[in-house]
Amino acid sequence: MLDPETFRELVSGQSKGVRATFLRILLRLAECVYRVGVHWRNFRYDTKPNLIHRVDVPVVSVGNLTLGGTGKTPLVLWLAHWFRQHAIRVTLISRGYGAEAGAQNDEALELEQRLPDVPHLQNANRLEAARVAISEFECQLLLLDDAFQHRRLHRDLEVVVIDALEPFGFGHVFPRGMLREPLSSLKRAQIICLSRANLVSANQRQSLKDRIQEFNHKAVWVEIAHQPEQLINTAGEKWPVSSISRKRIAAFCGIGNPEAFHRTLLAANAEVVRFRAFPDHHRYDRSDVKSLQQWTTESPQVDAVLCTHKDLVKISLPQLGDLPLRALTIGVEILEGQEAMESKLLEILERMTSN
Repeated sequence: MLDPETFRELVSGQSKGVRATFLRILLRLAECVYRVGVHWRNFRYDTKPNLIHRVDVPVVSVGNLTLGGTGKTPLVLWLAHWFRQHAIRVTLISRGYGAEAGAQNDEALELEQRLPDVPHLQNANRLEAARVAISEFECQLLLLDDAFQHRRLHRDLEVVVIDALEPFGFGHVFPRGMLREPLSSLKRAQIICLSRANLVSANQRQSLKDRIQEFNHKAVWVEIAHQPEQLINTAGEKWPVSSISRKRIAAFCGIGNPEAFHRTLLAANAEVVRFRAFPDHHRYDRSDVKSLQQWTTESPQVDAVLCTHKDLVKISLPQLGDLPLRALTIGVEILEGQEAMESKLLEILERMTSN
C-alpha cells in the first residue's frame, strides 16, 4: 500500500526506474476499469432523472475534480458569508471524510469556529442530512461541501474548484492519476473557479482557462487568490499576518496541497527554516506531538511554529515545546468573475422570493 506522498510521486512521474514504470503500467490498467465504473455511474444519472432527489430548498454544491486539496474551504466560507449577509439561513452539509465515528473531521471543526451561525451536518448520506437540515434547522438553503461526485441530491448551482498549481490530476483518472473523473465531467458545472490563481502567471491562467473551456465554455469563469487573514491560537488570540514578516518559522500541515501552504508563508515574507508535511486529514496522536516537539527543538533560532487552521483544531495545543503554536487562517480574494458569480447567486435568491 502506497502512502499519499509516494503515490503522488509515482503518478506525477517524479519516481523513476523500472519498478516505478511497471507500477504505472499496472495503475494504467486499473484506471481503465475505474473509468468504466465512473462512466456507467454518470450515464445512469444522466439518463434516469428519478435517481436524483429534489428537496424543498435550493442546493449549492462546491466540489472538485481531483483528489487532494484544491482550496475549496475558503470559497465555502465566502459563499456561506454571502448568503448570511442576505439574511438566508444556511446549513452546510459534507460527507465527513476522515472523521471518527460520532466525531467531526478537521474541516467541520474549522468551519464551526469560523461559521458559528451556520449549522454543519456530516453524513455520507447527504440526502438524509438535507432532510434533517430542512426539518430540524428550518434552513432556507443547503451548501454542499465536496459534492461534485455526489449526484443523488439535486443541486441548483454546481461550483467546481480547480487548483491552478495541480489542475488536471497529472492527466489521468485515479488510480493512475489524481482525477476523480474525466475532464469531460466539467460539463455539469455552472461556475468553474480557478483557485490559487495568483500563484501562476497570467499566461498560465489563460492556458488553463482555454483547456477547461474545451469541455465547458458556458460556465462562469472565476479566479480567486487565497490570502492570509490572521494568526490565531487555541485560546482565540489573534495577531496580524505582518507579525511573521522576517521571522524564522517552523511550519507543518496535514492538507491535500502542502506546497500551497508553504508558498503562502513565503508570500507573507516569513523565513520558513523548516517545513514538514503530513498526509491529508492526518490525525495527530501523542507520538506525532512528541515528534513535532523534538522537531522544533532541532530548529535553530525559530520564533514560532505555524500550521493551518485545520491542523490547529485537531492538535489543539497552545505551544510545541517552548515555542508558541499558531495557525494561519486563509480567506478568498476574487480576482476575476465576482460580478458574474454573484449574478448566479442572486438568481437563486430571486427564485426563493418568487416561490
